[in-house]
Amino acid sequence: MRTDTLKRSAAAPASHAANAAPGPAAAPDPARCSPLLDPSWAFVPKVAMEDFSAEDWALMNRQRGPYLRDQQARQVLRMLACSEHDPSFGYMVNNYRHSVQSATMALRDGLDEEDVVVCLLHDIGFIACPSTHGEFAAALLGPYVSERNHWMLQRHAVFQQIHSPTLAGVDPHARERWRGHPHFEWAATFVERYDQAASDPHYDCAPLSVFEPLVQRIFARAPVYRPLPD
Repeated sequence: MRTDTLKRSAAAPASHAANAAPGPAAAPDPARCSPLLDPSWAFVPKVAMEDFSAEDWALMNRQRGPYLRDQQARQVLRMLACSEHDPSFGYMVNNYRHSVQSATMALRDGLDEEDVVVCLLHDIGFIACPSTHGEFAAALLGPYVSERNHWMLQRHAVFQQIHSPTLAGVDPHARERWRGHPHFEWAATFVERYDQAASDPHYDCAPLSVFEPLVQRIFARAPVYRPLPD
């Protein structure tokens, strides 16, 4: 028998098995599944969402609400906390310390709780999404904060350019396109006081634990989803 015939014969059973009708879904193996937050909850034992029934989605939605209430703020804080000991590429402090310093300065200036949290998380995507970190923070916080802060987060990197006039490729006057907008002054103030000046290695920052209850309360708000632009 020719070698190519042998290869086709050997492959045939596998091909037949791949095309066979699927059997009943196997019960999930707890050793292979991620643990449920609440042991009284149940898995949907299907791997493709297109196979979920209306009852499956109802189960997911019943469990989703309490899951987010317990986990959303915790996981956001963990995103920031995991960078505490990361190196810097030239700034005297890393992004974690910059973020905590910004929030500490806002707290000591008497800003409200929302503004303090925005200061803490404004650069949470600075390393992972460097060219779009403003949009990253705006997407994360947007459903839970005012339009004033959502607008500022989207544009704060552009407002920053007035403080970096010697940086090649920067237009220090780029923010002027928004001059007269109701949130222009807040964006300018935020960048001047709590962003471009928040990289002092000698600044006595509050510990992250001080801000944890503030973050919890912001994410406990009922989300308001803004429509995607066309």
